[in-house]
Amino acid sequence: MSKAVGLRADFDADALRRLARTSRNAGQSRRLLALAAIYEGASRTQASRIGVVGLQTVRDWVLAFNAAGPDGLIERKKPGPRPKLDDAQRQALAHAIEEGPDLQRHGVVRWRLKDLAAWLFERFGISLDESSVGREVKRMGYAKLSARPRHHQPDPATLTAFKKNLPAHVSVIRARLPAGTPLELWWQDEARVGQKNTAPRRWARKGRRPSAPKDQRTASAYIFGAICPEKGKGAGLVLPRCDSEAMNLHLVEISRSVAPSAHAVLILDGAGWHTAHDLVVPDNITLLPLPPCTPELNPVENVWQFMRDNWLGDRIFDTYEDILDQCCEAWNKLIVQPWTIMSLGLREWACRL
Repeated sequence: MSKAVGLRADFDADALRRLARTSRNAGQSRRLLALAAIYEGASRTQASRIGVVGLQTVRDWVLAFNAAGPDGLIERKKPGPRPKLDDAQRQALAHAIEEGPDLQRHGVVRWRLKDLAAWLFERFGISLDESSVGREVKRMGYAKLSARPRHHQPDPATLTAFKKNLPAHVSVIRARLPAGTPLELWWQDEARVGQKNTAPRRWARKGRRPSAPKDQRTASAYIFGAICPEKGKGAGLVLPRCDSEAMNLHLVEISRSVAPSAHAVLILDGAGWHTAHDLVVPDNITLLPLPPCTPELNPVENVWQFMRDNWLGDRIFDTYEDILDQCCEAWNKLIVQPWTIMSLGLREWACRL
């Protein structure tokens, strides 16, 4: 038998009952009343009946009370099992996620949870299932997001220089205009939409592979789109091809959307129809070309991604006319959502010019 343990002498039954009446913790009150009975001479068996527990539990209460007083009788959340990953290993995992996989070494072009689990086992000898890895990466602030487009051979210096010099370019354009002319910053691009469509991600029950219809026909059209993120507005046309004639039509449409007496700085890439000799630029627009190979600078790329993911992707277009109708409907949905244009298009480095 274990040796009897006495209660500490700086409390008595009345003090414990007063504490039980004022306690907001029901479990603590029950334990205080059981120990108060022991102070009054009750046996451990009688105290266990009051607390509705076994004798060993009453002994544990006595030890906790002797060590920490009434606070020792409050149940606290158990610490749980020790994490399998320490801070250094989490930092290494975050670095691996940021760097992305090596196709030759890892056999994949993007990390899946099973690949990260294999990487952890190879690197640290730690075995985690996919669910545990998923919880770890979410706890570190990572989520599965759509990637912004960028060139396969980016030049960071070019990107930085354009962002840095944009205010100077805009100032040069402003100096050519009459004093007090308001400026609007616009971005322009084109997107092909056709019967060979994209298949956006979708929710599905784990263990299943969702399917989607895939058209093999080749009819297509082009959305010419331009947005002014600061004002939350845009101008678009759906046209059969990309050429200077189509671009002239789009410039006219953008010109109509610029505020009266304002002037638009239209930023666009270096496509041939953007620099053609027969291009007619309206008087209230000045073209500002992007550096080569820098799609990540153009927020209209994000507009296309949003429209495909929500309205245009994963669809079957019966005819060319159907493509035109659905593209027009999608663009018109965007135009009546200025908050969406602002969310997709605003860039901190391009604001307040």
